Amino acid sequence: MTDLAQWAADRGVKFFLCNFTDLFGVQRAKLVPSEAIAGAQEGGAGFAGFAAWLDMSPADPDMLVMPDAETAIQLPWKPELAWVAGDPWMDGQPVAQAPRNVLKSLVKKAMDQGFMLKSGVEPEFHLIDADGTDISDNRDSQEKPCYDQSALMRRYDVIAEICSAMIQLGWKPYQNDHEDANGQFEINWDFGPCLETADRHAFFKFMVKEIAEKHGFRATFMPKPFSHLTGNGCHVHHSLWTADGQTCVFDGEDEMGLSAVAYHFLGGLMAHGQAICAITNPTVNSYKRINAPATLSGATWSPQSVTYGGNNRTHMVRIPGGGRLELRLADGAANPYLLQAVLLAAGLDGLERPLDPGKRLDIDMYSEGHKVRSAKNLPLNMLDALRVFEKDKYLTAALGSEFSLAYLKLRMREWTQFCQHLTQWERDATLDC
Repeated sequence: MTDLAQWAADRGVKFFLCNFTDLFGVQRAKLVPSEAIAGAQEGGAGFAGFAAWLDMSPADPDMLVMPDAETAIQLPWKPELAWVAGDPWMDGQPVAQAPRNVLKSLVKKAMDQGFMLKSGVEPEFHLIDADGTDISDNRDSQEKPCYDQSALMRRYDVIAEICSAMIQLGWKPYQNDHEDANGQFEINWDFGPCLETADRHAFFKFMVKEIAEKHGFRATFMPKPFSHLTGNGCHVHHSLWTADGQTCVFDGEDEMGLSAVAYHFLGGLMAHGQAICAITNPTVNSYKRINAPATLSGATWSPQSVTYGGNNRTHMVRIPGGGRLELRLADGAANPYLLQAVLLAAGLDGLERPLDPGKRLDIDMYSEGHKVRSAKNLPLNMLDALRVFEKDKYLTAALGSEFSLAYLKLRMREWTQFCQHLTQWERDATLDC
């Protein structure tokens, strides 16, 4: 195990952000000087769980976050500081509702069955004004701005610094682009084991926001920050491997290049497609992305039903080529750890039963989806998603009853708060009724 005190001394690191991610995906941290990191590595950094989005009370004892030394990252833009992901413990036991612990439990379950999930994510984000009212580039106004070279170059300094940091960290980024919405960008990097991907996804969101702010902008991963523009998705490319590193997804004889194992894993995603929305699309705003009308560019690029197809971006799951699946459902609000966990949980059910994903649909679901009578629709709102998740006994058990009860309780509280909020639309539409 890496000695964090020595690691810091070798690199000139003065402070550590001892970090954990709560149920809502908010990153929490203690700033620990390098002189004290040995104590934190041995005994944990102390937190009051009730003060974060965890289902706890002020009467609960200290929650100790144990740094995972192998995740330590020296910040390329602030090298005297390091970030390290941690696992919450309480009373000598891992906190079962903590998202990183949920994912680690499912990774172990998969490994016990001889499988390892590898994944890569594509978290889209907008660069907006510091006050959050509009995109940061008023010249970025094309109807179809995707891949616009000029708009990309006007934000070159920000995107290049983020990508250069990722290169320095060894993540192997390979493409940066302006996305489908005005002011929207995406940076792609190499895939890896799902826990590593989740850690990097969490750090990526932190890094993008920090570097954007350094340049006078604000970065948002909000699913639908502007009603007329394409929202921020977080597509997940994933594949199954054996514990000794052999792929068990590819079959050269199959039309789509997928093995029987891959089809069963896909069957799990289809079986639980509506319920996983509570995790992959976790906010009120999420449902303004997946159930949106056509945007300025002409398409939302997000699914509307539980279907899969070949190299076709109108389905919940796309099969871009033999050896991997792409879940196009998730959005920028998804908790990096719970996103991987719910994918793995649903897929493992497909393997265990085993499940058939049903018929592949080689149609444009945006224009012809109404013809498919058998396709399940995605939830229309957060409440619908939470209710489907609550009824999915396999999924709630696989993610852990303590986690599922806590998550449902806090998200239902959020929905109630939303319902109690009076909007300007309501006043405009019904003030004179």
